[in-house]
Amino acid sequence: MMRLVNVCVIAVLVLAAAHVYKIKFESIRQAERLAKLRTEVRNEREAIATLRAEWSRLDNPARIQGLAARHLPLKPVEPRQFDRLDHLPERAPAPSSPDASEPIETLVEQEVSDLPRACRLRRHRNSLFGNSVVSSCR
Repeated sequence: MMRLVNVCVIAVLVLAAAHVYKIKFESIRQAERLAKLRTEVRNEREAIATLRAEWSRLDNPARIQGLAARHLPLKPVEPRQFDRLDHLPERAPAPSSPDASEPIETLVEQEVSDLPRACRLRRHRNSLFGNSVVSSCR
């Protein structure tokens, strides 16, 4: 009988040791994952700081004014360019139905529907990302 108890106790001790080892291994894995996540967070914060610095440099009013003066043919506004409000033309009447679209919009939709699918996708992508790349489509 005593041998059976000893065998059971040894089996329980082996199972307990295996369970403790499993817990230790999981905790080490979680600690490594936590360290990796902290590194990623630190890198992202550094990237955010870099982007904020770049944004403040790009958003500098003196820089924008210099670029506008260099690249835009703007002239100062002259007093003769202003007019009174009563000289403005009347506003066009609103469309009678909500489906009615502007004539320019209709022309653009016709032109877009005439394009092949690849060209439409390329133009849409270019318009989204502000690319002014001349494509081979029409």
